[in-house]
Amino acid sequence: MAPSQLLGSTDLWRPVAAARGGGWATAAVLLLLLASHLAVLLVRLRRRLRGGGRNAHPEAAVAPAPASTPPGSASASGIEGLVTEGDLRQLVGSLGLGAHEPEREGWEHVISKSSDDVSYKAWCDKPTAGPPKYLSITTYERCSAEQLRDFYMDNEYRMEWDNTVKKHEQLQYDENSGVEVGRTIKKFPLLTPREYILAWRVWEANDKSFYCFIKECEHPLAARQRKFVRVQLLRSGWCIRKIPGRDACQITVLHHEDNGMNIEMAKLAFSKGIWSYICKMNNALRRYPQHGSPSVSILTMQKLMKKFPQDLETADASLSASQNTAASVVPSTPTSRTSPCKLEGRKSRQMIASGILLVGSIVCLSRGRSNLGAQLAMAFFLKKAFKQERQSSSSST
Repeated sequence: MAPSQLLGSTDLWRPVAAARGGGWATAAVLLLLLASHLAVLLVRLRRRLRGGGRNAHPEAAVAPAPASTPPGSASASGIEGLVTEGDLRQLVGSLGLGAHEPEREGWEHVISKSSDDVSYKAWCDKPTAGPPKYLSITTYERCSAEQLRDFYMDNEYRMEWDNTVKKHEQLQYDENSGVEVGRTIKKFPLLTPREYILAWRVWEANDKSFYCFIKECEHPLAARQRKFVRVQLLRSGWCIRKIPGRDACQITVLHHEDNGMNIEMAKLAFSKGIWSYICKMNNALRRYPQHGSPSVSILTMQKLMKKFPQDLETADASLSASQNTAASVVPSTPTSRTSPCKLEGRKSRQMIASGILLVGSIVCLSRGRSNLGAQLAMAFFLKKAFKQERQSSSSST
């Protein structure tokens, strides 16, 4: 059946006047619902501010880890076992399988983009329950592996160029195991800020490639606060290496995170906003050499970085071959070329995706005598988004 038989053009572009005010009434109701939702959020915010003095765990209770904290004392708290070589083995195996032929391993292609300086490809794996997992391969031209490693690990510099990162602080580290623990607060559009308590380790292989594994954890210096939603699941790992025969390096990332967002909203935000974020990251990477002296994050990483286990060198060589194959494929994709990234002074699309979605929904529902099914579907989507936010906020209390 042709699309014109399902919905005529006169129905699709029905004038607002013909609806006898029904469309604007729908918009008015939606705006009223939005106003009530914002009013509830403001009331909750005022209550939290008033109760701040009575809160047993105010923000001041989350004391930053002092630079003078003896690294040896970290072992007494048990952080040395938060990230192990077993995590590294699993990461190397997963990267070796996924990066070689992602589609054959069951990964679904999401995006493929490139410019003169950077190319990016991403795939998605959708489990039966929970948020999706992402595999990505990013290639940076005219960049060394060491520079990219420092850029990724520099949390102080990230707060300057990434406007989603509100705060970061080092909590503790252990020189014997190489484990470091930190706390990061990230802003989410129209949602409660998310709090990440993470542990990570970095390894250096004989071929000057670098591995990092990151996972969620708990720490006594990071008491829970009602004004943040603590992320309960984050498993992420990457490998950075130089591409042989080219003045370029590549990072392969595996990422799995449950930050409490509606799954469909999170997938939409990723697919529509990730390339803008990659361009912004690339611009910050190009400015990084002029940033100045090494930050606390870099000095700590250089002190804690461990040697790659010898028995994993074979698997590492296999991953290197698969990454080199992927590097030769990405730039040759004819449809992936875009104009050079010129995002300086422009907000990321990811930051305004939720606002555009909400306004677009109101406009859609106000277009005359909208189809009842479309109205119900859009209202259901908005309800799910707000419901997910309320559930996330309540889980943090």
